[in-house]
Amino acid sequence: MAAFRNRTSTRSNPRPIDAVVPSFRRIWAKGWESAPPRSLAIFGATALALVSGCRVGPPYHPPVPPTVAAQNYKESTVNFHDADGWKVASPQDAMLRGNWWEVFNEPELNALEEQLNINNENIKEYFQNFMAARAEIAEARSQYWPTLTFAPSYNWSKSSGNLAHSQQANTGKTSTVWNAPIDATWTPDFWGKIRNEVREAQYSAQVSAADLEVEKLTEQATLAETFFEIRGQDMLQQILDATVVADQKSLDYNQAQYDTGIGDYISVAEAKTTLESAQASAVNVGLLRAQYEHAIATLIGKNPTDFSIPVKPMLYTAPPIPTGVPSQLVERRPDIAAAERTLAAANATIGIGYGAFFPQVTISADAGLQSSTLSKLFNWPSSVWSIGPAASQILFDGGLYRAELHQYEAQYNADLATYRQSVLTAFQQVEDQLAATRIYSQQIIRQQLAVKDAQDYLNLELVRYNTGVDPYVDVVVAQTTLLTNQETLNGLQVDEMTSAVELVQALGGGWDKSQLPTPSQAGAHTANGDYKLQQ
Repeated sequence: MAAFRNRTSTRSNPRPIDAVVPSFRRIWAKGWESAPPRSLAIFGATALALVSGCRVGPPYHPPVPPTVAAQNYKESTVNFHDADGWKVASPQDAMLRGNWWEVFNEPELNALEEQLNINNENIKEYFQNFMAARAEIAEARSQYWPTLTFAPSYNWSKSSGNLAHSQQANTGKTSTVWNAPIDATWTPDFWGKIRNEVREAQYSAQVSAADLEVEKLTEQATLAETFFEIRGQDMLQQILDATVVADQKSLDYNQAQYDTGIGDYISVAEAKTTLESAQASAVNVGLLRAQYEHAIATLIGKNPTDFSIPVKPMLYTAPPIPTGVPSQLVERRPDIAAAERTLAAANATIGIGYGAFFPQVTISADAGLQSSTLSKLFNWPSSVWSIGPAASQILFDGGLYRAELHQYEAQYNADLATYRQSVLTAFQQVEDQLAATRIYSQQIIRQQLAVKDAQDYLNLELVRYNTGVDPYVDVVVAQTTLLTNQETLNGLQVDEMTSAVELVQALGGGWDKSQLPTPSQAGAHTANGDYKLQQ
């Protein structure tokens, strides 16, 4: 086996190993009952040395992520035609830490995020998955130790009286047997199979911890995006309400003109149609806002029936987001950490597959008390014991173990591809959201000019209509143009804020790899309360 490795002992004195060989020969030749205590102690020490000295399977080396030569993200250094618009924070190597949502400087959002971190049911689910993964480490570690079984019994029996004395000495008699045995079974980890199982469980627990962080970031980002969507709906409601008021005034004016015989009815009909259309749009805004509000209630673990968010039109501009440098991204994304730890677990699984090719040694020991009367059960002559090793080795399995090993190796290669794809996707998402936030900010500047010009256009058209130069239909066109531009501007402002949130999410939020528990921390004993059932 090319993957078989021997760990050399750090002890400089080899004499204990030399002393073991003749002792083993005497034990095997004469039986365990003839073994002196010193020989048994040497045997136990040697078994432990073997347990800690051999491990099969390939060593794990973390994959090298794609090399990033650039000092900054491409989309963060694009030259603008003018100096206005969104830019990343400076210095370039700055990073978000901790509560990333505080960069938006919105106290109400901060309060909602704190509630989400405590009450979100999806986060609780992933936390309990992590607790279960930690328990699996303890399950794997339990294989290091012997299994002890205590099985007391009482048996009262009568033999047949029709048996020849040559067949049974106590023909036709009753007998009583009291037993108090303790059985011990231990499978030493000579080939590192159990150690690989423990490692696999530790790495899987790390994957679960990273998945928990991914879920936290996903829920936090969803809440922030939904919050800004609600504020956008509030602004849209304000725009439409103002439009309804203006259209009502236009209808009243045209109605008065018609009633006095100055105007014509077609102007009244056009004004009425414009008003009713604006009213319908204003009513429709409430649907999305209600759905967003219900979504936030669910995110923070509250019943939507008992939850509401006060109306507050959005007046936000995306803040500068510290992006750090591209070489830091791999260390900041919990999903990349999960992919890398999945790869480590797959490597440990290959080691488990290699261990199947080696013989399995089991040491069994039985000791206890046996007597025909309970009063003599605890006397020394009632003691019984036995001890002995056993080994088993599969000689032919139709290629099962080799096929399983090939399966584990293929899974490792698939996980390696997944890891590399995760890294590439992370860079894509950062560049996408940098471009989106930057371009939306530039579009907003131009759309604000469009809104201003549309307002001027409407004001001029009203003057021309009031002086009888243009028909009212031209006013309706100007009104529609203004409303369309206002709605577009509001939508762009919402898109800019949500793209800023998605940029933070693409950067990994305030997380970095140092927060991932180490294998030993993942398997550390936890308080019993962590595993209690939730009510």
